[in-house]
Amino acid sequence: MNCCLLIPFVVGITLLRPCLTATENSKTQEVKQPVGSHLRAKRGWVWNQFFVPEEMNATRHHVGQLRSDFDNGNNSFQYKLLGDGAGSIFDIDKRTGDIYAVQKLDREERSLYTLRAQVIDTTTGRAVEPESEFVIRVSDINDNEPKFLDEPYEAIVPEMSPEGTLVIQVTARDADDPSSGNHARLLYSLLLGQPYFSIEPTTGVIRIFSEMDRELQEEHRVIIQAKDMIGQPGGLTGTTSVLIRLSDINDNKPIFKKTFYRLSVSESAPIGTSIGTIKAHDNDIGENAEMEYSIEDDSQTFDIITNNETQEGIVILKKKVDFEHQNHYVIKAKVKNRHVEEQLMKYHAEASTASIKVLVEDDDEPPVFLLPYYVFEISEGNSYGSFVGNVSATDPDHRNSPIRYSITRSKMFSIDDNGTIITTNPLDREVSAWYNLTVTATEKYNVQQIVEVPVYVQVLNINDHAPEFSQYYETYVCENADAGQVIQTISAVDRDESIEEHHFYFNLSVEDTMNSSFAIIDNQGFIFLILGLTQRRKQTLFPEKGEDFRENIFRYDDEGGGEEDTEAYDIAELRSSTFMRERKTRKHATSELRSLYRQSLQVGPDSDIFRKFILEKLEEANSDPCAPPFDSLQTYAFEGTGSLAASLSSLGSGISDQTESYDYLNDLGPRFQRLACMFGSAMQSNN
Repeated sequence: MNCCLLIPFVVGITLLRPCLTATENSKTQEVKQPVGSHLRAKRGWVWNQFFVPEEMNATRHHVGQLRSDFDNGNNSFQYKLLGDGAGSIFDIDKRTGDIYAVQKLDREERSLYTLRAQVIDTTTGRAVEPESEFVIRVSDINDNEPKFLDEPYEAIVPEMSPEGTLVIQVTARDADDPSSGNHARLLYSLLLGQPYFSIEPTTGVIRIFSEMDRELQEEHRVIIQAKDMIGQPGGLTGTTSVLIRLSDINDNKPIFKKTFYRLSVSESAPIGTSIGTIKAHDNDIGENAEMEYSIEDDSQTFDIITNNETQEGIVILKKKVDFEHQNHYVIKAKVKNRHVEEQLMKYHAEASTASIKVLVEDDDEPPVFLLPYYVFEISEGNSYGSFVGNVSATDPDHRNSPIRYSITRSKMFSIDDNGTIITTNPLDREVSAWYNLTVTATEKYNVQQIVEVPVYVQVLNINDHAPEFSQYYETYVCENADAGQVIQTISAVDRDESIEEHHFYFNLSVEDTMNSSFAIIDNQGFIFLILGLTQRRKQTLFPEKGEDFRENIFRYDDEGGGEEDTEAYDIAELRSSTFMRERKTRKHATSELRSLYRQSLQVGPDSDIFRKFILEKLEEANSDPCAPPFDSLQTYAFEGTGSLAASLSSLGSGISDQTESYDYLNDLGPRFQRLACMFGSAMQSNN
């Protein structure tokens, strides 16, 4: 017995297809053998799949019918439904085999159900046919609109971007079956955003359609629509919005809000003082709005620096100003951006400028002396009230206040209101040759305005002091001294100052001149006191024996002062030298002097250099006619107290003075007369 399978087919609407026989639908149907057949081929009941449209609103929607070939209509067969959704989503009429959908189906939630069918013979309780499997497919309808899943959309694009610049791509999704007609085929369109933007219909790519200026409008909101069914009428739509921000480029130069500024500065303001600010405006933002101010004419008095936080120009004082010299200045400032890309230099071809007038405010300044210091001269000995000099100070301000003068802590000088300095006490150059004064100038109308100036007064010399002997002289002379012998050199000093060296004239008093055994000879300032006796006492030789005495030899140095110029040497100590002077009979002075030379050269360091040096000095002194005839032997090789070289003096002997005869000293000439006198007198007194 043949059976038909009723399968509804939906294409837009539900259709009921006629039953297909196994032969007619052999490719999609199976032939089931009945249970318990005796190897006899029978045609079984055939089914494969059913279709049911989604979103059906009926309470019981007929899906299809199952029917066995063995069903003869006697109501003895019972149909059962097993599997996904059996009994809950799908139901079956047990007697007829009709299948119903008892719930609303949604293909987007589930598009296929797998079920199993059985047929039971109620009289025997046995299965008439083997259990068979079939599917129910939910067919698609266009019930889902396109949706944009990546919302919200935001994009940033530089301002002034050219046409065609990519901004962003938007994408919508349609949950309908893409294989079912055009249910999921979308088309994009621009609902809001013209004329600056455009969108590609099939890709959803948004591009720049025309240039935009951020300074005019920084943000743009674009509305995009996606429509399925390829945009045909009746298709479903979905929309989204895109926020597009324009990023800044440095296409605007800074411009001064005002083209003229008026500032002021006090003439007492120190260098570096901020005297005011100027401000330019730049429509750009961030780094593109950073400015740099400068003075166009390279002013020597003012400068402009930039406040990086506020982007203001700060005008500062570069050089002190003087109201009396110049009471106003006009300078020109310019401004430019710090960071400008090469391709944007066309927007910054000419810098914006502004004029600044700076007014100098007059301050009450202290007086000003005409000179930084004053030097005056006055001769000593002038009487009270003598004129010294004149100082002058003026008030630099317009009101020109009168000036009062004063001298700080001085008993020797005074000053009047005209700046004239006079003496109040006699001046003595020998007491003070210079006076350092401080003169103060004070404004009469404002005593707080004070200034000082140094004044130096030099006291000039006059010849108001008589010469004075440089020291007290106490001169000794031997009683048997010869006439014409120099016995003392005297000198004088003058406390007065002289451009040239002082020249003194010496003479004995009238009384001493008339009755004196001495005379004075002028030697350019040094005087020789000469013995003027007409006869010579007979010399007494030292006795052979007598009392022991000690003599002193004095050494005079030019390096010390006072008593330190003289060092005394004990004759006895000097005689401890290794050289022993021989006693000889002097025939004449020349031969004895040469002998004395040789003896002196043997004292001191054993060096040819010292011997030659001493010999030359002795010869020089002996041959000099102008040298004073001192009865002393000058030696120059003595190194001083404590010297390793010791003394090079020729005075030394191991023989006692009592055994020495000094009568030969009288034969050595005038240069040894003092020694002859001293030793001769001593010997005579001993005798």
